[in-house]
Amino acid sequence: MEAWLALGGFIAALLVFLSTGTPVAVSMGLIAIGGLALFVSWPAAGQLANIAYAEASSFILIVVPLFVFMGEVLARSGLGETLFAAGRIWLRRLPGASALGTIAACTAFASVSGSSPVTAATVGAFAIKEMDRQGYARRLSLGATAAGGTLGILIPPSVPMILYGVLTETSIAALFIAGILPGLMLAILLGVTVIALVLRDPSIAPADSRRTPWPEKLRSLLQLWPILLLIFGVIGSIYAGLATPTEAAAVGAVGAMVIAASRRRLNLAVLREALDGSVRTTAMFLLLLISGLLVTFLLARLGIPQALAATLTALPLPPWGIMACIVGLLILLGFFMDPLSILVIVVPIFFPVVTALGYDPVWFGIVVTLTIEIAAITPPVGFNLFVLRSVVPGAGMQQIAMGAVVFVIPMLVGLVLLFLVPEIALWLVPTQYR
Repeated sequence: MEAWLALGGFIAALLVFLSTGTPVAVSMGLIAIGGLALFVSWPAAGQLANIAYAEASSFILIVVPLFVFMGEVLARSGLGETLFAAGRIWLRRLPGASALGTIAACTAFASVSGSSPVTAATVGAFAIKEMDRQGYARRLSLGATAAGGTLGILIPPSVPMILYGVLTETSIAALFIAGILPGLMLAILLGVTVIALVLRDPSIAPADSRRTPWPEKLRSLLQLWPILLLIFGVIGSIYAGLATPTEAAAVGAVGAMVIAASRRRLNLAVLREALDGSVRTTAMFLLLLISGLLVTFLLARLGIPQALAATLTALPLPPWGIMACIVGLLILLGFFMDPLSILVIVVPIFFPVVTALGYDPVWFGIVVTLTIEIAAITPPVGFNLFVLRSVVPGAGMQQIAMGAVVFVIPMLVGLVLLFLVPEIALWLVPTQYR
C-alpha cells in the first residue's frame, strides 16, 4: 500500500509541475531530489550527484552527439532532394508516386539520422513544394511527410533507442538491429496507406503515366551510392560485430562530412549550424536522461516498480492484455507530451513489469519506439506537425494534423503485427547481443 501511495504522490507532483509549464526534465529532477530527501534520507539524496556524473560521463553516450551531428550535416547537404527524386522516379507508375517517393526518401534518410523532426524537415522542405507544383492535395502531401518523418526514430540509428537502452541497460546495438525490419515494415504500411487513399479519391494525387527509361532509373541510383555506402558502414559494421555503436557513429560523422564536401555543401556556415543543432539536441538528451535515472533511483528506493510488477502480474489478465494497457497509456500520453519525455516517465515505472511478464527487453524497446512515433504526429504536441508548419509556407496546424491523423492507422497495424509476430523485431538480432 505504501508503494502505491508513493506512486500516486509521484504522479500528482509531476502533474502539478507540468501544469505550471516546468520542463519535464526539471520536474522529474526536482521530484527525485525532494522525494529522496523527504521519504528516504538526505544521504540518499546526496547519491543523485554521483549517479548524474557517472551516467553523463559514460563513454557510450558519445554516440549521441556523433549520430546527431551526422544527421545534421546530411540534412544540409541536399541529400533529401536526391532521395526524393530517386524514389519518385522508381515509383512513378504507382498511385500517389510523389507521396510514395517522400516516404521512400524518409526511409532512406532515417538510416542516417536518429531524429524524427530532422527527417521530416529535410525531406519535407523540398518534397511538399514539388507535390504542390504537381497538384497534390495538401492533406496527402503533409500527412505522408509527417508520417514518413517518424521513421527517423525507428530505423537505426535512433536517439530514443539510445535513451531506452541506457535507462534499461539494454544493448543499444541490439536495439539498432532490431529496428531494421519493423522500420521497413512500417514504411511499407505507410506506402500502402497512400495507395489506398489515392485509389479511394484519385483527385488528391494526379496520375503520372510516363514511363521512365532505364538509363534514368540507373542514374538516380548511382547518385545514391555515397549514402548506401554510409548506411553499410554504420549499420553493417554494428550488425557484423566489427564496430560498437560509438565507433560506428564516429565513422558516420566523418562519412557525412565527406558526402557533404563531395556535393560542395560543406563550409563553415554549415558546420556551425550542424554543431549548434548537435549541441542543443545532446544537451536536451542528457538532461532528460539524468532526470530519468534520478527518478528510477527514487522509485527503486520506494519499492514502486516491484509493487507494481507484483500487482499487475497477479491480475486475471493475459500478459498481452497488460501489455496492451501499457501501450494504450503510452499512446494517450502522446497527445500531450513529446516522445523523449514519455520515455523517461513511463519506462522506469513499467520496464520491471514487462520483464516480469516474460517479454524480451529488446522487443519492448521497439514497441515503445513505434508507440511514441504516434506521439510525433498527433496534436496538440506532435513535433513533426510543428516542424512542417515551420518549413512549409502557408501550412496551418489543423491542415497538417488532419493529413497526418490518417497515418496513425498503419502505425497501429504495425503495433498489432509486432504483438502477433515478435520475431519481426528479434529475427535479425545476433545471439551475442541477446
